Amino acid sequence: MLSFFKSAKTEVVEEKPASWSERLRQGLARTRDNLGQKLSGLLGGGAKIDEELYEELETILLTADVGVGATQALLDDLRARVKREGLSEAGQLQAALHDALSALILPLEKPLDISGHKPFVIMLAGVNGAGKTTTIGKLAKYFQAQGKSVLLAAGDTFRAAAREQLQTWGERNNVTVISQEGNDAAAVIYDAIQAAHARGIDIVLADTAGRLPTQLHLMEELKKIKRVITKAEASAPHEVLLVLDANTGQNALAQVKSFGDALGLTGLVLTKLDGTAKGGVIAAIAKTCPVPVRFIGVGERIDDLRPFVAGEFADALFK
Repeated sequence: MLSFFKSAKTEVVEEKPASWSERLRQGLARTRDNLGQKLSGLLGGGAKIDEELYEELETILLTADVGVGATQALLDDLRARVKREGLSEAGQLQAALHDALSALILPLEKPLDISGHKPFVIMLAGVNGAGKTTTIGKLAKYFQAQGKSVLLAAGDTFRAAAREQLQTWGERNNVTVISQEGNDAAAVIYDAIQAAHARGIDIVLADTAGRLPTQLHLMEELKKIKRVITKAEASAPHEVLLVLDANTGQNALAQVKSFGDALGLTGLVLTKLDGTAKGGVIAAIAKTCPVPVRFIGVGERIDDLRPFVAGEFADALFK
């Protein structure tokens, strides 16, 4: 006797990719746990607004690496809002703090404008481990999605694996990488700009060796690279980006100052926000050294690097 069995049809449900706002919220989870949850505990329960509450709020902000200057600015803003709007209960302060933080970091929201130059030359700098080379790969993908052609210059000639790492990103994005043997980073980037002219490339992303701001001889090398870029293209570099690891917290301010003095920074990229509870450092940057934050990174995926939007950032911290 034959038996017939009808096989069950397996339904495959494709997982819908998370939206950018969802990924940003997930990426800022550690900072939100450090800041948002403590604020909820402090500002909930109908407590009254008094000096003791302000002192506790100050401590919470400082532990999130908001910084002394930015913390004072936020508290001053809150006091003014309390007086102006007649607020009396602590629960009303959370929305007020959200608005105050949004207003503080809003000047950092200046999207990168790549129009007006071809090739548009972007020089990237940063300390070792900040995620500079990975950021270049993600930026290449970002600009390609906008229909732009990209060329990479492997100017990090000090780190043995840097050229190979950039080549990997180039292969992944189907982007040409200009590199050469030897330690003359300026020559590599010069050749890359010449190649971009010859090939009609829209954007050149120039990698440089990671270095500490205290390594003065290496900072001089960065200055040399910038001068050589100008020789290759009189108006370049059109953008000088410093890649910052958010985990460094307040040390990021020292990096911005040192690299800014050496290179005249035009923008920042804040990476690894998903791995730190110190995301509040963006408020410290806004108060102390307000260089525009062009992009933020909240994960390892190639599209986890996006332009900084102040309102989205504040929402992800508080909601």
